[in-house]
Amino acid sequence: MHERLRRPIRRLPHGPVLTFSLPELLLLGFLLLSSVGTLLLLQPIAAHQPLAWHQALFTATSAVTVTGLGVIDTSSLTLFGQGVVLALIQIGGLGFMTCAAMMMVLLGVRLPLHQKRLISESLDHTSFDALAHMVRLVIAFALIAEACGTLLLALTWVPDHGLAKGLWLSAFHAISAFNNAGFSVWSDSLMQEVADPLVNGVISLLFIVGGLGFVVIAELANWRPGTGISLHARIMLHATLWLILVAMASVLLLEWHNPATLGRLETLGAKLQAAWFQAVTPRTAGFNTLDTGALSAPSTLLTMLWMFIGAGSGSTASGIKVTTFVVLLLVARAFLRGRVKPEAFGRSLSDGTVMEAVAVALAGMLLIFGCLLALTITEPGQRFLDLAFEAVSAFGTVGLTRGVTPDLSIPGQLTLIVTMLLGRVGPISLGYLIAKRKVKGLRYAEGRVHIG
Repeated sequence: MHERLRRPIRRLPHGPVLTFSLPELLLLGFLLLSSVGTLLLLQPIAAHQPLAWHQALFTATSAVTVTGLGVIDTSSLTLFGQGVVLALIQIGGLGFMTCAAMMMVLLGVRLPLHQKRLISESLDHTSFDALAHMVRLVIAFALIAEACGTLLLALTWVPDHGLAKGLWLSAFHAISAFNNAGFSVWSDSLMQEVADPLVNGVISLLFIVGGLGFVVIAELANWRPGTGISLHARIMLHATLWLILVAMASVLLLEWHNPATLGRLETLGAKLQAAWFQAVTPRTAGFNTLDTGALSAPSTLLTMLWMFIGAGSGSTASGIKVTTFVVLLLVARAFLRGRVKPEAFGRSLSDGTVMEAVAVALAGMLLIFGCLLALTITEPGQRFLDLAFEAVSAFGTVGLTRGVTPDLSIPGQLTLIVTMLLGRVGPISLGYLIAKRKVKGLRYAEGRVHIG
């Protein structure tokens, strides 16, 4: 299966052979972007006060992995520094390989077949011709969505902050929202806009759409009345809706009387808006209109679950992905009902899909455990729940925090940097390794292992 992906990639017909796999190329791309961003942020014109090397590295990595965790306030950066962060967000959100494919397609570069296959696989697409159309569609959709978000946010922020600053604030937050980055130029994120329906609606719509996944966006854009949609798109749309409804109901139930969150809001409309935003932002968006550190313990645990799940495959978001979570639920349902294969919408799921979902979820849990173990060693003075929350947030590249990130030691910050990188590249890498595994000719007799 996908045996062609095992062949080495050649830079030139007679040049040296590159033995990098797709996961290695993706990781190297993110490392290169993070390094360039770090060097730019270390320049005197990037911040009002000079940044330490670990602060610049953490900020650049958080931006390129579209996480949003920060050890400094973005407001402490100059316009140049904020521009660097915004550029890293845009490139990291659309994806390193997506941007490369987009540039090649738009410039009309004729690619060798093996490179076409590489780019197609990186975007979870099998046809390069269809890929070219999808890349054009995705980049156009992203720019239009960000432009529309900027104009709508400007209706609120231009009158409050003036034309130039209002447009910059609008553009920064629109791009950050669509790419699920969660970076804000305000130290309290969007808490000051908790009761503004326009800001709440535009920001949440942008990161929900950005988290659906490029394949789903392309499919919906090409949809015509009377035509069906794929199983993947159906699962994504239905699961996204149900996750939002369940999360919002849990926030209303658990935080209604909390004086530090919903309890401090005076009107029903403000409480509903805040609950809506708190329900959708954990799935890798990273903005907050409520004080995340003031959430009750049950709400904190549920928020960690939503961060672990994440959003859609091939999107600007991370986590184990919604489809992975749904597949695991379908497997459990099939077992409880005594069925051989899990099924959804009249279609059964292959054994390979089930194995991939289990592997991605297990790898995610192991990465979080490793990060949390390291943090408990490097940060003995911090509360366990706060450290666990930071670990899950870094893995899911969410950016929500309970306020401990700036207080972490340098080893603790480096731990989160590694977790953000692996959380961004890891699920893609694991899916690639599963997809290209070789089917062995020799099969062993099946054995019985007792489970549960």
